[in-house]
Amino acid sequence: MDLTGKVIAILPAQSGTSSRSGNPWMSQEYVIEVPGTYPRKMVFKVFGEDRIKQFNIQPGEEITVQFDIDAHEWQGRWFNDVRAFNVMRGPVAQSVPAATTIASPAGAAPFPPQQPDAQNAPFPPAQEPAADGAVDDLPF
Repeated sequence: MDLTGKVIAILPAQSGTSSRSGNPWMSQEYVIEVPGTYPRKMVFKVFGEDRIKQFNIQPGEEITVQFDIDAHEWQGRWFNDVRAFNVMRGPVAQSVPAATTIASPAGAAPFPPQQPDAQNAPFPPAQEPAADGAVDDLPF
């Protein structure tokens, strides 16, 4: 997934030593604000000292974050984890497929909307009430 926004906060780096392998680890969280009528904010994590240095994220810059979302459980509660795997500077153009339109010759009427045929209709036609006023709405 991708999200483009402005870096509004850089949280302190966290580090430690893995209890399984004994190797040191480091992660840092950042907050970006996505512009719009109702601006949204997202906190994401960069894991690994080499990636933190490689991305070199600075406050106030416009970035596009490519990330994965995962959740984990701890003591009966669930938490989301948003991990960035790539950070690009500046807004990235998203490829949005253009709407397909059919041009009609000048002065020609547009094509009429097509009605589904009875065989391919999503629902069977409504039944008329019986002579005694009862309606059988069962499909069988």
